[in-house]
Amino acid sequence: MIEQMEGIDVQDVVYLKHDDVELLARVYTPQGQGQFPTVIELHGGAWSKFDRTRGKAVHEALARSGLVVVSLDFRQGVQGAYPKSPSDINYGIRWLKANAAHFKVDAERIGLSGNSSGGHLGMLVAMRPHDAQYASIPLPLGSPDVDASVRCISMLWPVINPSGRYRYAKRLLAEGNAPEWAAEVIGLHDGYWKSEENMKEGSPTLILERGEPVYLPPALWVLATDDDVHNYHDIESEVPGTEADRFMQRYREAGGEIELAVFEAPMMFTTMHPTLPASVAATQKVVDFAHQHLSR
Repeated sequence: MIEQMEGIDVQDVVYLKHDDVELLARVYTPQGQGQFPTVIELHGGAWSKFDRTRGKAVHEALARSGLVVVSLDFRQGVQGAYPKSPSDINYGIRWLKANAAHFKVDAERIGLSGNSSGGHLGMLVAMRPHDAQYASIPLPLGSPDVDASVRCISMLWPVINPSGRYRYAKRLLAEGNAPEWAAEVIGLHDGYWKSEENMKEGSPTLILERGEPVYLPPALWVLATDDDVHNYHDIESEVPGTEADRFMQRYREAGGEIELAVFEAPMMFTTMHPTLPASVAATQKVVDFAHQHLSR
């Protein structure tokens, strides 16, 4: 069923099935001929919570600007333990490219955007578009030969180094008077990642520090100043500053282009408080970044 909203068609479609479990994509399509540049959106939730409707304000802003937006559900938590969710996302990118004409999408102009753990997953998949385990789900027979490479990625407060955040939360608990989120985050990390070895294997930061060959699309990092869940220093890092400082330094050292946009705002501000002036400005930054890198 297609709904209409301010000149945009919105529909939920099944893009992938695992046995009897259907994974949905919410597709926002500007009315017109196309073929449109596109942003695939990935929700956060510590790899364990929420769905494709999370971050609706950003989705709608991108769509109103003339972009197709495809917000994906993917396997999560214990049932979707690593590397299942990056496999779903890798498939979702290839599925969209294979069906580009149907969705009025330009298959050569696709970017990613995600918040929190969705930002992490987006960067992970973007860096490893041909990874064998991520690309393990085949498209239907007769599909065109496409890969999961993308033109750009925006990340809103990504958990870019899962093992670092895991150790940070454990340290807060050990010190006493830990914030409420710390214990929950540890449990969600354990359920999804299963081991610290997996957290390290799937860490974009550590991938760069190990010197692995990766794809480095232009990137944007949106940071909120009042956010102790995502802004912290990894005491095992040689780089001073936060994980954002560390990752940006490593990304640039590897030859990538990355921009930091800092906003005086609470954590998850575009999601939880979309009408704040900072949220409106940050959302516009994401829109502008997408257009900058998805232009012909």
